[in-house]
Amino acid sequence: MLVSNKLKILHILITGRVQGVGFRPFVCRIANQYNLSGWVLNRSGEVEIQVEGLQQNLEAFQRALVEQAPPLAKPNSPVCTAVPYEGLSGFVIKHSEAGQGGNVHIPPDYFVCDDCLAEMQDSNERRYRYAFINCTQCGPRYTLIDRLPYDRPNTAMGSFELCPTCRAEYENPLDRRYHAQPLACAECGPGLTYRQAGRQDITGNQAAMDACLDALRKGLIVAVKGVGGYHLLCDATDNAAVARLRRLKHRPDKPLAVLLPRRGDDGLDYVRAVAEPEPGELELLSSPLRPIVLMRKRSDAALLAESIAPGLGEVGLMLAYSPLHHLLIDAFAAPLVATSANISGEPVLTDGIEVERRLGQVADAFLHHDRPIRRPADDSVFRRIAGKLRPLRLGRGVSPLEMAAPFSELAHVLLAVGSDLKNTVALGFGNRIVVSPHIGDLGTVRSGEVFERVIADLQSLYQINPAAIVCDAHPDYRSSRWARSRQIPIIRVFHHHAHASALAGEYGIMAQEMLIFTWDGVGFGEDHT
Repeated sequence: MLVSNKLKILHILITGRVQGVGFRPFVCRIANQYNLSGWVLNRSGEVEIQVEGLQQNLEAFQRALVEQAPPLAKPNSPVCTAVPYEGLSGFVIKHSEAGQGGNVHIPPDYFVCDDCLAEMQDSNERRYRYAFINCTQCGPRYTLIDRLPYDRPNTAMGSFELCPTCRAEYENPLDRRYHAQPLACAECGPGLTYRQAGRQDITGNQAAMDACLDALRKGLIVAVKGVGGYHLLCDATDNAAVARLRRLKHRPDKPLAVLLPRRGDDGLDYVRAVAEPEPGELELLSSPLRPIVLMRKRSDAALLAESIAPGLGEVGLMLAYSPLHHLLIDAFAAPLVATSANISGEPVLTDGIEVERRLGQVADAFLHHDRPIRRPADDSVFRRIAGKLRPLRLGRGVSPLEMAAPFSELAHVLLAVGSDLKNTVALGFGNRIVVSPHIGDLGTVRSGEVFERVIADLQSLYQINPAAIVCDAHPDYRSSRWARSRQIPIIRVFHHHAHASALAGEYGIMAQEMLIFTWDGVGFGEDHT
């Protein structure tokens, strides 16, 4: 009884981005660090903790929850409540439980972290050159999750049974792979297959990568499956290979993104050799987002084929973000074109059978893997506009993008279905706005299918249903026709008004009058023309 008087117990709820970022293992580690007992569990978007120990240790624990949170986490302030003392022993991670929607925060896909990258390059490690290495601080999330809570059976990795060694890591609170849901190794995880017409399939990770690299060195075009979809790769220094890719993909003029190898102390010497980066561009390029960044081309650069960005003063550059891309570009040791594997304007392709059927006349070969992609996420693209780096396309590493609404709270859940070109959709609820990754132009059957799938997935993952749909006032937009086909109210917005209101929302200027000019090539106006 004397001991219980010296000990206290707290019940703690934490919301924010706390799932899919290693938060529960982190909680377990700091609880052990401060000699605290209790448990932690996921409950559909929030983390619930019950912890007991000495008062000063509990206070240090509460501070650490926010101050020492994993780099990928974005926790809100903990809500703490004192509860009766129970005399708990040890600290455990409990099985996740379903809960109410509204607090869900879906993480985007993350680039491979430095720890995993170093491990992948160490010949003494068992994941040496393994193309799907990951831990709690890196790897796929958005394109992998089937449903919440974020546990392995609820992801595309549910069909990959952990080997005993991976299982031991998964269950070890001191291991950085403790409860890492995409955890895998060459023994129990996804693998690569190289396929080329007229040849027998090549399986096995290293053999398949070697075959892919050999094809690229011969000037061939290879469709490579990544995290959120396939890329079409070819030698970016080979004028003939780039010209052939343009001809076969029916893309005569639009610039092509270039994947660069690491060079120099900071890994960015190759970037400086082909571009003249301005302040902030190198930081964004090498940030965890790993986007494509448009930079000014060097006038004296002769390293890239002239047809990469014909007639333009900019070039789109990117660095490797997945283990597979690191392995390929490091071994190739020269720039590669890395353009989305899609039919122009459509979402990036994610399925091996479909990419072979639809791009079989473009790609000479295919590097597949068997980790399913649940929904597409194309590469994000940023460009400097009016002195500020701004996204031109939201995708992998960024989306789903969460923003705080520039007003107190929405009265009802809203679904905004966007325009017909360069479509994205968004959910609005409470004081939150969640924007989907780039979908594409809604002029094809597949674009329409992905559009509907992304809407359904976002509603399912965030566990909410809209009370109304916001759509363009244009009566013939496919997104507007889809909205009218639903059995819920719709709110029509004029196209140019949407652009203007987006500007007001971006700057949070809601309580004063503004004069905004908007120019756009299309748009249904108030005069019905």
